[in-house]
Amino acid sequence: MAAPPLPFADACERNKDPILEVLREAFHGVREVLEVGSGTGQHAVWFARHLPGVTWQPSEPAAGLEPLSRRLQAEAPANVRAPIALDVIRRPWAERKFQGLFSANTLHIMSAVHVEHFFLGASEVLVPGGVLCVYGPFRYGGQFTTPSNAQFDQWLKSGDPLSGVRDFEVVDALSRAQGFALVADHAMPANNQMLVWQRAVAG
Repeated sequence: MAAPPLPFADACERNKDPILEVLREAFHGVREVLEVGSGTGQHAVWFARHLPGVTWQPSEPAAGLEPLSRRLQAEAPANVRAPIALDVIRRPWAERKFQGLFSANTLHIMSAVHVEHFFLGASEVLVPGGVLCVYGPFRYGGQFTTPSNAQFDQWLKSGDPLSGVRDFEVVDALSRAQGFALVADHAMPANNQMLVWQRAVAG
């Protein structure tokens, strides 16, 4: 019997290079990165391959670990660790601390409560001075950046009323409450943003 095909997302193929260019700068000097919500594993493989000095820790809720593991076993370079099960509401997320954290296209599929837990968990798992990078669509001043993002928000809510495109001001306030400061807000292709925060250094 033929093995099942590896999981695949067109969006990951389209955005992996623009994201990589931001991560090269944001994760300069970073040695260990936790990815929250690794999905198909395409990002983990690509970024680890092109950031050889970084050890990449993929994660996914328990139900998604099997397909993610298949891709990593087939394609991941040596600097990718075996994936771990991670539910943002259940902590601790991991047994070790990380210098960087990356998450793509996750906040809009979470509930508002889960988003709050995301920033709380990030503050617990990142070392002081650690870097948090979040990719996805956001609203600014209560307004969608494009009509397509407004349509996307409606589509999300039709499947799960608790999901939706998040307000930048809300997520930034949540990050600041956990000791993060915004470092950069990059406009990305396909009406997305890359938000980069850094956790405060104690003292």
